[in-house]
Amino acid sequence: MAKENDYIWGTGRRKSAVARVRIRDGNGKIVVNGKPHDEFFVLATDQNKIQEPLVATRSERNYDVWATLTGGGTSGQAGAMVMGLSRALVKATPEFEPILRSAKYLTRDARMVERKKYGYKKARKSFQFSKR
Repeated sequence: MAKENDYIWGTGRRKSAVARVRIRDGNGKIVVNGKPHDEFFVLATDQNKIQEPLVATRSERNYDVWATLTGGGTSGQAGAMVMGLSRALVKATPEFEPILRSAKYLTRDARMVERKKYGYKKARKSFQFSKR
């Protein structure tokens, strides 16, 4: 990277969550919305999930990560952050792309919540049917 204050950006999306992730050379600090990542993500699964791209590329201690997350719930935000972090890592080091792509970290998960239909209680659940 060029200068000490230069950041590399990556944007990730999952469900209705959006993550704007910045990385810079550092020692492995991860800050999410101004809080340490283990304070922001309470569940251990989410904490581990956001570190997976760094672990896969063996660069846990090489980059400091700052993320701004909006929308969605915690698991959607964690998924969005994984994608944003992976995109930033590929911009920083293009050799990481085959590793991250084979682990599916660069692929957008297109699954969304199905809309509710009229005449139904939820997207597919009907009202109770009575023959008599």
